[in-house]
Amino acid sequence: MSFTEQDVYFMKLAFEEATRAFDRDEVPIGAVVVSENGVILGRGYNCPISSNDPTAHAEIIAIREASSYEKNYRLLGSTLYVTLEPCLMCYGAMVHARIKRLVFGAFDKRSGITSHLELIDKLNLNHKVEIEGGLLAEECGKLLTDFFELKRKMKKESK
Repeated sequence: MSFTEQDVYFMKLAFEEATRAFDRDEVPIGAVVVSENGVILGRGYNCPISSNDPTAHAEIIAIREASSYEKNYRLLGSTLYVTLEPCLMCYGAMVHARIKRLVFGAFDKRSGITSHLELIDKLNLNHKVEIEGGLLAEECGKLLTDFFELKRKMKKESK
């Protein structure tokens, strides 16, 4: 896969969103939705803990903001940049929003969508998202690793 300089730029913005989540003691995942002409439509970071909302994933927050900005639930031609491979819920939101392309950082072998592509193909959905993964994967993965190491350390110290 070959990523463009623009892809790297927007993934770095998604990474900034992930650091906001980290600073708020949320799992550090960030997302940015960009129009096909390079306009940032929405941003988001994980906040299910602080919002008491299991659907408050970075992707969902960014898609909601982008839809509000566009005054349309369809985000035709847009690209979603996210620091961790999305789950099935977030992929479903991308399909409904008609997002054209997904670019993600770190792979999530356990619950990421690329582990479920066979199932997705069987669903015969009316829209298919182009998927490209691994952009800045090392940096995105390290932020997650650092977060969980810090959580384990804090838990150990509190005993």
